[in-house]
Amino acid sequence: MELISPTVIIILGCLALFLLLQRKNLRRPPCIRGWIPWIGVGFEFGKAPLEFIEKARIKYGPIFTVFAMGNRMTFVTEEEGINVFLKSKKIDFELAVQNIVYHTASIPKNVFLALHEKLYIMLKGKMGTVNLHQFTGQLTEELHEQLENLGTHGTMDLNNLVRHLLYPVTVNTLFNKSWFPTNKKKIKEFHQYFQAYDEDFEYGSQLPECLLRNWSKSKKWFLELFEKNIPDIKACKSAKNNSMTLLQATLDIVETETSKENSPNYGLLLLWASLSNAVPIAFWTLAYVLSHPDIHKAIMEGISSVFGKAGKDKIKVSEDDLEKLLLIKWCVLETIRLKAPGVITRKVVKPVEILNYIIPSGDLLMLSPFWLHRNPKYFPEPELFKPERWKKANLEKHSFLDCFMAFGSGKFQCPGRWFALLEVQICVILILYKYDCSLLDPLPKQSSLHLVGVPQPEGQCRIEYKQRI
Repeated sequence: MELISPTVIIILGCLALFLLLQRKNLRRPPCIRGWIPWIGVGFEFGKAPLEFIEKARIKYGPIFTVFAMGNRMTFVTEEEGINVFLKSKKIDFELAVQNIVYHTASIPKNVFLALHEKLYIMLKGKMGTVNLHQFTGQLTEELHEQLENLGTHGTMDLNNLVRHLLYPVTVNTLFNKSWFPTNKKKIKEFHQYFQAYDEDFEYGSQLPECLLRNWSKSKKWFLELFEKNIPDIKACKSAKNNSMTLLQATLDIVETETSKENSPNYGLLLLWASLSNAVPIAFWTLAYVLSHPDIHKAIMEGISSVFGKAGKDKIKVSEDDLEKLLLIKWCVLETIRLKAPGVITRKVVKPVEILNYIIPSGDLLMLSPFWLHRNPKYFPEPELFKPERWKKANLEKHSFLDCFMAFGSGKFQCPGRWFALLEVQICVILILYKYDCSLLDPLPKQSSLHLVGVPQPEGQCRIEYKQRI
C-alpha cells in the first residue's frame, strides 16, 4: 500500500485551514478596505463620515465594516444590533474609548480604567434626577446674568449667541463660579481655544498631535489653564451649602485614587463633555422652534400662561414650571433625535453574532443613533421635526421613546443627560421670554465632518432679537 507523503499531508492541511478561514470570513460583514496599508479608506471616510456611511448602507446593507487608520470599525445602522450592543458581555465600553481618552486628554490608559467606574457613579449621582433640583435655581440666575450682556436688541449668529450664554453658565455651575474669565480678551481666547479643540477632537483622537498643530496648541492651553487654577478651584466652597461642585468632586476622586498630576487632564475631559453637546443642542432647538411659527406660537402661549406677559422681569424657573411647559422638553428631545451622534462605540472582546454575521474580536462595534432615529418603524416621517411624537414617551418615569439612543444605554449611559436637558430647557424659556426673536437665515444644514457628538451647523444662522416691553 502506497503511503501519502508528508508534503502532500501538509499541503492538504494548509488547504483545509485556508477553506476554514475563508468560510469564517464569508460570515463576516462586507468590508470596505481601501488599498493604502494602515490608512485604508481613512481619507475618504474622514472627509464626510456620515455621507460615507449613508453610501455604504445603500451598497452593503445595515451592517458593514470600514478599515481606516489601523482600525476595523463595524457599523450597525438599524435596530437588529441594539440588544447585542447593550447587553452582550462580549463587547466593552471602556476598552473602546481608552485610546480616545489618552489621545485627547493625555490620561494614561491604566489610570482611566482604574477610575472610570468610580467617576461615572459619582457623576451619575450628582447629576441624576434626584439631585437635579439643586441646579435649577443656579442655572436660572446664571442665564439671567449672561442675558444682560446681550443688551436690549441686536443681530448675531445664533450659534455664537448660544456659546456666549452657555459657556460661562455651564462652567460657573459645574466647575467654579469664579473660574470662567470676565475680561473680554480672555473670554475671546477661551472661545477660540475651546472651539478649536472641539472642532478637531475627533481627529485628535486618531492622529498624531504633530499633524494637528492648532488642536494641539488648544489642548495644551487648557491643560495649563487647569494646572494653574486647580488649587483655587479646590479651595472654593459653595456659599449656600458648602457642597462640592462637579469638578471638585471629580478632582477629589482623581487625587485620592491616583495623583495630582492627572487633575488638569480630567478637568479638560470634563470641560469638553460639559460643553461639546449641550451648546449645539441649544442652538438646534432654538433654530427649529424659530423656523416653525406654529410651534413658536404655542411655546410663547405656554410661557405666558406660566410666567405672565413676557418681558423684562427676572423670572424664577422651578421644576413645577418645567412640568407645565412640556412642549419645550418635547422640542429639545425631538432636536436630539434629529441631531443625534453619528456613532456610539464598544470594543469587541470575543466574537459576537449579529444578523448571521460574525464580528471578530478586536473590531470597534459602532452603533449609529443618527440612522436608528431615522427608522420609520419607530419614528414615522423621521426627517420631520415633530415634537408631538414625544407625547407617547413616559417622561414622568424618565423613559424615552423606543429606539431612541442619543444618550447611549445600558451600564454607561450618559451621566449628564438630565442636566443637559434641564439646561437647554431653561435657556430656551429665558431667551424666548425676554426677547422677541426671529431668524434671518434659513435653517442651516448640519456639518457632515464628524461622527462623535452632536453635529454643528454648516454655515451661519443669524438671529435678530429685541427685548420685550
